Amino acid sequence: MTKPTRNDPDELIVGLVSISDRASSGTYQDQGVPALQEWFSSALASPWRMESRLIPDDRATIEETLIELVDVAGCDLVLTTGGTGPARRDVTPEATLAVATKEMPGFGEQMRQISLHFVPTAILSRQVAVIRETQDHAALIMNLPGQPKSIKETLEGLKDADGKPIVPGIFAAVPYCIDLIGGPYVETHEAVCKAFRPKSAIRVKS
Repeated sequence: MTKPTRNDPDELIVGLVSISDRASSGTYQDQGVPALQEWFSSALASPWRMESRLIPDDRATIEETLIELVDVAGCDLVLTTGGTGPARRDVTPEATLAVATKEMPGFGEQMRQISLHFVPTAILSRQVAVIRETQDHAALIMNLPGQPKSIKETLEGLKDADGKPIVPGIFAAVPYCIDLIGGPYVETHEAVCKAFRPKSAIRVKS
């Protein structure tokens, strides 16, 4: 199976994966993927499209889904929600690490720092981020919280009443990470999330 072609060389292909036994069986309305889709629609200023999946808390299924999204669908970025706590059924981090070629621990550390501003139980979350590399492609895979409010806070960070950043969100570092692994040049709407790049990596608009 060949990878899909991009309509635009700067088109970001984003995989959104909601991991939930109840949602995948239809007994619960999934909130993770719709929240992520809404956030990306407001945050990204450059072309993008998504591949979404709704799957149960099953390690083999999670691993297969992440591999398919990167290796077959050609995603540059894959975000998961759900399955990152200490319960027996929470196996998303283990599945994510199993398909990785590099671990990116700073993302998980920052996610927990953001959540600790709200609840002490943030230390129970085990979100990880990794790079998966194939011969001709690489993608960043990140585990996010399951609740829409927490997803937004994690991606954007925390701001004061005047809109000034207090704690940076994780997405500020994502566009440059995607640059470094050979993906498309991602631009954001600064009012939502200002992407950070070294001056030498910023494209000058013609």
